[in-house]
Amino acid sequence: MTDQTLVSPGGTSPGETPSRPIRPIGEYVFAAACAGVGLYTIIGAGFIRTPPGSANVLGPRVFPYLVGVLLFAAAIAVLVGVARGQRGDAEEGEDIDPTAPTDWLTVIKLSVFFLSQVVLIELIGWPFAVAVLFAGAAWALGAQRWWMGLLIGVGLGLTTQLVFGVWLGLSLPPGPLLEWIPIFHG
Repeated sequence: MTDQTLVSPGGTSPGETPSRPIRPIGEYVFAAACAGVGLYTIIGAGFIRTPPGSANVLGPRVFPYLVGVLLFAAAIAVLVGVARGQRGDAEEGEDIDPTAPTDWLTVIKLSVFFLSQVVLIELIGWPFAVAVLFAGAAWALGAQRWWMGLLIGVGLGLTTQLVFGVWLGLSLPPGPLLEWIPIFHG
């Protein structure tokens, strides 16, 4: 037979005095930050200029208002839940080792590839800068076939360039390698 210690529903063993309840400060800070971003989004959406005589029924303010209201409502729901004592369970994933130290080399590699976007977008264009970021992140995180990450990155970059840069008209520079293709420079 095994020795089992009885634990009361409050989390203490018989004979122990219950410790002070832990205040969920992190949850309150998270909810307050989300509420602040939601309010900022709602207020900022009010400053979006709408062209006079626009025939568009929805206009450019609808989506930011929707995101801001949903974010603010979610923050209020989190605040109410935390105030009522509802807290998330700690992560107990089987692939997580909380005692393992941070792999700072991987963090540095990812930071370098992420920051390289500042330079690469203007030099080689959006699609190929995305390919470098994707392949670099895959390599930094331990991908065995870095060239597969590069191919997937080129596909993602070209797809986002077409969808957002060409069809939606956002300003994504195609770069010198794609300037000669008519579809990429609108």
